Amino acid sequence: MSESEISGRVVIVGGGPAGMMTGYLLARAGVPVAVLEKHADFFRDFRGDTIHPSTLELMFELGLLEEFLELPHQELHQLRAVINGHEVTVADFSSLPTRCKFIAFMPQWDFLNFLATAANKFDHFSLHMRHEVVGLMFDDGRVSGVRIKTPGGERIARADLVIGADGRHAVTHVAAGFKSREFGVPIDVLWLRLSKRPNDPAQTFGYFRGGKLLVLINRGDYHQAGFVIAKGTFAEIQARGVAVLQSEILALAPFLGERVREIDDWSKVRLLTVQINRLDRWAREGLLCIGDNAHAMSPAGGVGINLAIQDAVATANLLAEKLRDGPVELHDLHEVQRRREWPTKIIQAVQLLIHRFITVPSAQRQTQKLPLLAKMLLWFPVLRRIPARLAGMGPRPEHIHSPRA
Repeated sequence: MSESEISGRVVIVGGGPAGMMTGYLLARAGVPVAVLEKHADFFRDFRGDTIHPSTLELMFELGLLEEFLELPHQELHQLRAVINGHEVTVADFSSLPTRCKFIAFMPQWDFLNFLATAANKFDHFSLHMRHEVVGLMFDDGRVSGVRIKTPGGERIARADLVIGADGRHAVTHVAAGFKSREFGVPIDVLWLRLSKRPNDPAQTFGYFRGGKLLVLINRGDYHQAGFVIAKGTFAEIQARGVAVLQSEILALAPFLGERVREIDDWSKVRLLTVQINRLDRWAREGLLCIGDNAHAMSPAGGVGINLAIQDAVATANLLAEKLRDGPVELHDLHEVQRRREWPTKIIQAVQLLIHRFITVPSAQRQTQKLPLLAKMLLWFPVLRRIPARLAGMGPRPEHIHSPRA
């Protein structure tokens, strides 16, 4: 093998949550695995930060929870929303059958660095940064590896199995000829930063008023803010001027006061184009797609990271022992899709309902009244367990069954 060639039983494209968790679990099982990440580090702002109880339960099962929770994070035991000026508890995690009955807010780069450090303790694991996969290699129709662009030149990686965990703009599923089914989403999100003060209200799910929504995520010394807009209207909003955006944010969260003036230039605002889609098939001979590659999720509920990690656990549970002995067959890869596809469909259906009835900006929704659903959550607190279960654990939560070498 030349210096320009990487070899392993498994090559994982993408060092996000799905890729890093899969790499960790396979290396833990004694499967030689290489993870290829195109960036120089994991620091990317405006990524999701929600680590849900289902993921925290997996960290416990792996014996990593205590060390994991030593990292800086905030714990959210209830999801609260301010709807037309009324505070409503949307979800209460206290009844979940998990050890951690809360969502942990942790910057995703800290989470990924933690997984990378833990995985590097295994002899069978290697992580290659600044390795951008630009194409697949084929041998008699079977995916046999990937072509990589690096600062030092081109490289190749050969493997019995390539796992595409390279996100919603994946090279792997495009090169494999997979088709994606797109579901129309009526919103986009503007991401920005606002400074935080000690007397700011506790973490809430969001601020709703007149069909508009603002989400504030506590990142210690600042808020990461997500302002929901109607899809395709960013240019129109820019034309109205940044002062109009400031006033709209202030109307939703008056406590921000003059801090909205920190958003004084459009360079401080990033557009997140919201997508919900799903591949018709996730696998072909030598290739399996998981996470956002197989199913792009909306940020609604913050479930994308956790669904990707559930895919990773299912992949290791179903394939790790077989991969220790040799290549896996196409029907083995199809088992991963069969296990994870229907939970994905359920979550995506719920997200589409949320966008249709809750988070669509509309000039017609100028009311100070609480919607019936919000009133029911106030009148019957037991109902808060339903969104807590759906968001906190999801349908068919996975558990660690993959072996340890």
